[in-house]
Formats: sequence, C-alpha cells, structure tokens
Amino acid sequence: MRLKKQLVYASKVFPSATARALSSAPRGRKHVIMALADHFEPSIIEEDGRKYAPRSEQERRLEWWVREYPKAIDGFRDHDDRPFAHSYFYPAEQYDAGLIETLAEHCHSGWGEIEIHLHHGISQPDTAENTRRELVDFRDNLARRHRCLSIEDGSSIPRYAFVHGNFALANSAAGRFCGVDSEMQILAETGCYADMTLPTGFWHPAQTAKINSLYECGFPLKQRAPHRAGRDLTVGRSPRIFPLMIQGPLLADFQRSFRSRRPAVENSAFTGAAPPTMRRYSLWKQANVHVKGRPDWLFIKLHCHSMDPTQKDAVAGDDFHNFLAELVGGATERNETLHFATAREMTNIILAACDGREGNPNEYRDYRLKKISDSMLPEDKAGTLVESVQARAQH
Repeated sequence: MRLKKQLVYASKVFPSATARALSSAPRGRKHVIMALADHFEPSIIEEDGRKYAPRSEQERRLEWWVREYPKAIDGFRDHDDRPFAHSYFYPAEQYDAGLIETLAEHCHSGWGEIEIHLHHGISQPDTAENTRRELVDFRDNLARRHRCLSIEDGSSIPRYAFVHGNFALANSAAGRFCGVDSEMQILAETGCYADMTLPTGFWHPAQTAKINSLYECGFPLKQRAPHRAGRDLTVGRSPRIFPLMIQGPLLADFQRSFRSRRPAVENSAFTGAAPPTMRRYSLWKQANVHVKGRPDWLFIKLHCHSMDPTQKDAVAGDDFHNFLAELVGGATERNETLHFATAREMTNIILAACDGREGNPNEYRDYRLKKISDSMLPEDKAGTLVESVQARAQH
C-alpha cells in the first residue's frame, strides 16, 4: 500500500519537480520574499493527532514562545529592518480566547500575524453548513475581539489567509479530513484571500500535479479540489478568483535521493529531521515561484509546526539561528535583497506584481489588505456573505 501511494505521488509531482531541480537558479539580482506559514497548534500531541495537550501545557508552550522567539530572531533583520515573523495559522476548532489574546499581543508587537487554520471531518465527513459557521465565528472573533486579520477599503468583511488541516483542502485527500466538496466556495464567500496549504508532506493524496505556482483555481469553486489546475498569476492581469493559491517550493532533492537510495522531495517544511539550511534555501530558489513577467521577485512560502516540542530546534533553536545568520549575512554576496513577510504582506506584494508595480516590494506590504489593528472595523455587525462577494467583485 505504501509503495502504491509513493508511485501515485511521484507520478504527480516528479516530472515537474525534476525539471525544476535540474534547472539553474534564477540569475541577476533578486528580491526574495519569504513567509512562514506556521500551523500553530499549542494543543498538539505528535503521537496522536486526535488528542489535545492539557490547557496548562498549551499555556506554558505559548508563554515560552512569545518570550523566547523574539530573542532568537531579533538580531537578524531583512533589508527593510523586519524580523523573520510568523504567520500563525491557528485552528478555528480550538478557539481559546485567552490563548489567542496572548498570541495577538505578540503579533501586535510586530512578531507576526494570526490567520485561520481548520481541522475537520476527522471522524466523519463535515458538512458545508458547519464549515461555514466555524469559519465565520472564528473569523469574527479574531477580527472584532482580538483585532487580528485584515480588511480592504470599501468592505466591512474581515479577510484572512487559510491553511487546511491535514492538507485536505476542498476534500482533496481521497475523502478524508474534510468531506466538503464546496469548501473553496465557502472560503471565497467568507473572506479568504489566499490559501497556503500546499505543498504537502511525502506521498499525500491531496498534492496537486500543479506545483511551484501562484495561480487562480481553474475549476468552479463549488467542485471538489478546484485548485488541482489553474491559471498562473501574470503581470498586467489582476486576479478575479479568490482565494489565490500560493504554493511553497516542491522539488526533487537528488542529493538526499542519492544518500537514501530512494526518491526524496524538498517540500519546504521546517522539521526536527529537516531544519532549514542554506542548501535547502538554494532548492527553494530553484523552484522559481513568481508572478509571470516579474521574475526578479521570488516568493518562498515555507511551513512548520512550531508548537510541536519535537520541532523546537528547527524553528527557534541553534539550527534556525545558524540558518538566519547565514541567510542574512550572505545576502549581499548572493546578490539578493531579502524581505521577510507575513501571509498578508506576501499576498499584497503578489497583487502589486499582478498590477504591474515595480521596484522595491517593501513598498507594497499593505497594498490592498490592511491590518485590522491599523484600520478600525465599523462597529456594526459583520456584513453578509452577499456583501462579501460584492466587495470582492469591485476589485
């Protein structure tokens, strides 16, 4: 069974991944825009994904993080004097006002932004109605109670980026860990501007054949897995279909394949077994993820589970510290300008590229989507789903 899964996965991704790995890294001076999608689960128990750590343990983990992470990264800033901030994709089904408020204070101090994560359909398939309710309730709590997420001019609908639990976006994992074929439509109607779920781990049924891409879904959003194909984002054409699909690097790793004597894939995840290194960074750049027509702006979307105790060194320890030191210290020699971004900022820069903007990507961090903490929401109740769709159509 495992061999069959491996073959299915390889047939999807290895032709394109191999071509990317064999190609040379992009030449000339590059602006490298990096974002880390943190599947941020204080409750995580690595041995059993269906169990939660005690509330006291979750609080201890979070307090350690907000105290220690700034110390670990503050000495390493990008070209714009920004730290390596996280986008904290917090599970909607685990909403805890006290924990979220602690994390929100950390973010309001400049160390990241909170976005939406969701695990559902675990024991049985979820319903569209329940998925919509869970997303809207969490969205509105984040926006109105904790002053997180973002907003666009002319709309009162909070906007958010999304990562699906277990990678099963729009019921794409062979019917497991979701159950809602129309999930992408629900995301669009509830204010999701970008999905950052992919790529997956090894041999996962939810992995699409389309990789290393920034694109719009190619099939009707009400269908299962409408993101399995799509139209690449391009300079001069403003995207109309949201959420945008923002993928992280996925390539064949021939060096690891040679050592292990079996196919190995670079999937842009920070883990205890695979911490970030400059060798991996060179592969991320080879993926060459960019808006067509703007090859000098490279987008590297990474992911991690920072609350998993087994991953601590990869996200805040010596391995991560050494990686940041080499990354920042060697940027000039590599002819690179580094821009550490949140999910929202990366999306704004992508939208600016689509609109033909040039120059320094730093100028476009707040291009369309503004932090709610910086632009107050109206005091009235959140708008209807119809208003949400109409607001997006105006853009």
